[in-house]
Amino acid sequence: MSAPNAPSSSSVPESVSEANTATLTSALAAASISSSPDTSEPKELDKKENVELEEGEIREDDEEDAEEEEDDGKVKTVFDSKDKFNVKHPLYASWTLFFDSPQSKLLPKTPSSTPATPAGAHGGWMDDIRRVVTFDSVEEFWGLYNNIVPPSQLPGKANYYLFKDGIVPAWEDPQNKNGGKWSIQVPKEKSKSQIDTMWLYTMLAAIGETFETPVNGSTEAPPPVNEQSDIVTGVICSSRPNFYRISIWTRSAPETSLPPTDPLMARMIAIGKHFKSSVLGYEPDAKLAVSSLSTEIFFESHVDSEKKGNKKRIVA
Repeated sequence: MSAPNAPSSSSVPESVSEANTATLTSALAAASISSSPDTSEPKELDKKENVELEEGEIREDDEEDAEEEEDDGKVKTVFDSKDKFNVKHPLYASWTLFFDSPQSKLLPKTPSSTPATPAGAHGGWMDDIRRVVTFDSVEEFWGLYNNIVPPSQLPGKANYYLFKDGIVPAWEDPQNKNGGKWSIQVPKEKSKSQIDTMWLYTMLAAIGETFETPVNGSTEAPPPVNEQSDIVTGVICSSRPNFYRISIWTRSAPETSLPPTDPLMARMIAIGKHFKSSVLGYEPDAKLAVSSLSTEIFFESHVDSEKKGNKKRIVA
């Protein structure tokens, strides 16, 4: 039964019916759909179309399309595809990770795994340091970090050394001998849950050049690394039986008697404050030397660190 007051088909004017038909035909043609009934035999569907896919699964033809897209020459970063990127995010400098531990002393020594001992350096411990890998991109760094033992799982007397490529992690290296280091020491048992993050953030600040503050204290970007204006040469994480230590090595060291307005002193203090607050997450005025196993964040030259007794230090 038709709805009340619904006009019958015979009541529609012929001109209106023809107009409707013409409009429908045009719409179907534009969509490449034939308005005439298909009298041909129904086509057998492709077997791939009949297969129900599970969540996350893709068809083989979709994979082929993806491979074709990959080969189209377009730039793809790791953010486009974590498996099929074709460009990397370069760092300002190349970095080399070194490692040593009591166990590494038992491994055979090879030229590729041991750094060249700088002139004047004491033998022995330098011979036990192993070169792990050199990298110069963000992707390579994360590939390295995700495949090495974190500091919290290192044995006592083990060390990670992350230095700019070409610099040996020794005071006697020409690019270290006139410098010094910022350091912090924290109790092992109380810091085991934080040390991995502390070391990761220290490495990221180093390879990201965020320690490199301008000499004049301005907010401008630091001069290019290739001008040798970079002051940080490397960072170290040391595991000891009762504590961890993280250090930032520099190629220059100011005299402790210099005023805070001295360009080099101002730059060094800025590195220490950045290390304390932005990297390690402490409050700027926090007191960190709360036990015999913990220290403030302090700077001392390599020359002073070899002296016994009272040492000249700068505290962040």
